[in-house]
Amino acid sequence: MTERLDARRPDAPTLAGQYQPGEVEQRRYEQWVAAGHFRASAQSDKPPFTIVIPPPNVTGVLHMGHALDHTVQDSLVRRKRMQGYEALWLPGTDHAGIATQNVVERQLAGEGLSRHDLGRDKFVERVWQWKAESGGAILGQMRRLGDSVDWDRERFTMDEGLSRAVQTMFKKLYDEGLIYRANRIINWCPRCLTALSDIEVEHTDDEGELVSIRYSDDVVVATTRAETMLGDTAVAVHPDDERYRHLVGTEVEVPLTGRRIPIVADEHVDPAFGTGMVKVTPAHDPNDFEIGQRHDLPALTIMDERGVITAPGPFQGLDRYEARPAIVAALRELGRVVAEKRPYVHAVGHCSRCRTTVEPRLSLQWFVNTTPLAKAAGDAVRDGRVRIEPAELAKRYFAWVDNMHDWCISRQLWWGHRIPVWYGPAGEIVCVGPDETPPTGEGWVQDEDVLDTWFSSGLWPFSTLGWPEQTPDLAKFYPTSVLVTGYDILFFWVARMMMFGLYAMDGRQPFDTVALHGMVRDQYGKKMSKSFGNVVDPLDWVDRYGADATRFTLARGANPGGDVPVSEEWCQGSRNFCNKLWNATRFALLNGAHTEGPLPAADQLSTVDRWILSRLAHVTAEVDEQFEAYEFAKVCDLLYHFAWDDVCDWYVELAKPVLAEGGPAADATRRVLGHVLDQLLRLLHPVIPFVTEELWTALTGGETVMTAAWPTADRTLVDDAAEREVGTVQRVVTEIRRFRSDQGLRPTQRVAARLDGLSGVQIAAHEPLIRSLARLDAPADDFQASATLAMPGEVSVALDTRGSIDVAAERARLTKDRAAAEKEVAQARAKLDNPAFVGKAPEPVVAKIRDRLAVAEADLVRIDAALEALSS
Repeated sequence: MTERLDARRPDAPTLAGQYQPGEVEQRRYEQWVAAGHFRASAQSDKPPFTIVIPPPNVTGVLHMGHALDHTVQDSLVRRKRMQGYEALWLPGTDHAGIATQNVVERQLAGEGLSRHDLGRDKFVERVWQWKAESGGAILGQMRRLGDSVDWDRERFTMDEGLSRAVQTMFKKLYDEGLIYRANRIINWCPRCLTALSDIEVEHTDDEGELVSIRYSDDVVVATTRAETMLGDTAVAVHPDDERYRHLVGTEVEVPLTGRRIPIVADEHVDPAFGTGMVKVTPAHDPNDFEIGQRHDLPALTIMDERGVITAPGPFQGLDRYEARPAIVAALRELGRVVAEKRPYVHAVGHCSRCRTTVEPRLSLQWFVNTTPLAKAAGDAVRDGRVRIEPAELAKRYFAWVDNMHDWCISRQLWWGHRIPVWYGPAGEIVCVGPDETPPTGEGWVQDEDVLDTWFSSGLWPFSTLGWPEQTPDLAKFYPTSVLVTGYDILFFWVARMMMFGLYAMDGRQPFDTVALHGMVRDQYGKKMSKSFGNVVDPLDWVDRYGADATRFTLARGANPGGDVPVSEEWCQGSRNFCNKLWNATRFALLNGAHTEGPLPAADQLSTVDRWILSRLAHVTAEVDEQFEAYEFAKVCDLLYHFAWDDVCDWYVELAKPVLAEGGPAADATRRVLGHVLDQLLRLLHPVIPFVTEELWTALTGGETVMTAAWPTADRTLVDDAAEREVGTVQRVVTEIRRFRSDQGLRPTQRVAARLDGLSGVQIAAHEPLIRSLARLDAPADDFQASATLAMPGEVSVALDTRGSIDVAAERARLTKDRAAAEKEVAQARAKLDNPAFVGKAPEPVVAKIRDRLAVAEADLVRIDAALEALSS
């Protein structure tokens, strides 16, 4: 962009020649915090807007999923703040029971100690010490990303207030019979030595074995876990299976054990699977446990908490994976193995923390009766109190809450909220609330277990606002406005917050909307994984390209519920976009653009000025509409193309001749240019806060764009005639530029041309602008047209390119370009004609290939036309 230093207003600041994020971001963030711009007040009379941050683990560091999640939340909060809401974005971290205990236990192991060497109290002190010294690193990383959270309200799931809320909720549920203790099959991690909830178990398809075992001449069962036969207490068949009806009520001997067990009829059995007979091990399988309950079968525990066989006999003391082949070998020697299938691929549950294979285990644990709570959580979505975006994901939510099992909430850990139940010497059980005194005296002991981490995080939307006390914050900011989170924890966390929020707050939902986004993937649609080598640290991008470029890259791919592909190349493009804004604002300041006073009346504005104001009105309305629909990708796309195409590539270029000429028209354009950039920077601020703050304050002289009013679409500025007129000018200039490019003319090279028919499409007044933008000179006396371009309507452009083109060199260049285009077409078609690629690749990736094919095919048509023009 050319610059006119003499046009700069005396009081206008000077922007550096290039945007340097590292010189702006920390300084601006510290200014925002010091000025209190992130703080929210319960005493404000503004309408509230609240988001509670999904609390990251205190052990965690910022990853791409966090960066996406926080970018979306920050964009919503910043926009609402500008719209005049009392916007609260509440930060905090989760104590992450298993993960944090593992971290500290590893530290102790390095010192040659275990937690048992310290004892419970000293170990918990050690964890608090670790948190104070090393925990919460992610909070500092959030600052680098630009999170506008209210740091004065930072919470931790084990701080004093939240611990009080947890104890209150446990007591309330216990007193109302919704928490109970019972022997049930639970997911057990032999490595972490604790129970796990269903949502802490990750299932993968693993290779194993399927062994068919003959218990008698009439009874053959198949199993993937042969070692569990040591705990069989029945064989089950379907009651309608005619093959085995005569066996029901008889007994069969379990091989290797000598025990005789009954054959029972149960509808759970699938007659079409295997032989239609199943072994029943109530203490080591959840389905078998239910069968055992229905038929009053004994439950034999044959493994300890580390997965070691405890059943008396030759296999006692073996690990489960040692016992399995030993038992199969023993059965094979007895002639009891009918068939063996290896590999046999089947779903296997793994601990989400340590990846150890989970063992179903009968154990005495604490549970929440979720039936009434889950029904209320489903009803809140069905009756419209809570909206799930996108709506199609509501089906997945209902599939979970409508079929929820009771929730195992006890964990065999030391770090966490200890269960507030005491046991007396005579079998007494006392649940203690936060204001009650625990029983004392000889023989009274507190339950050793702690609560599942999700129990405390399920209270997050209201406990962080002061519940169980009726605080001003709770009255002002509950229910929260929107929960932004990934669809992958719709069941983990969202359902639990819904259950607890509706229960504790008398039917008032914890949030009005659940806005779900997908997972961040690489540019090819693959999940980011260390094993794939495609994991990206968002802070690396922040260091190299800036926080704004990182945020814009993520937001530009964020469609509701859809996964978000990203690449470093796209982040570089986002950095270029920030630089484009910087250069445009710098040009405007150097040429006297300003925001003082009202806009000139329409009759004092040029057609080009009226056109850009009309485009601004349309874009502002569309951006608002897409923000309300959580369509962040569309918001970014609209603003990107308006800024880059309409403002920088067209309006600024069209304004240059006007500004150079001076006079009233230039004064009006300076005001319009200042207004358009002012509004554009406000619209972009929620997504790219740092560069917009630096530019907006320089342009307007205002304190901060954070508190500037959010733009509203001024429909009085919509001018269809101006849009049609300038649109015609754009098409004419674009066609001329395309021809120049195809003919190999340098961008700065001027060519003589005659323009005819401009009056017929009402753009004759813009001929000087067209000539300026297309680098065209007026025809001289020796003008001789060597090419004529047909344009919209009756417009034609005759150009004299004699002596301007090296025909042989240009033909060689175009031939080379044609070969490249043909190769691109072939590659794209090969992918799109491959059913495996089209079926497995994410839709955005397939769409990108289709777009590449369309562009390459259009290039072939264009190049062929240019070659033909050269020949003539």
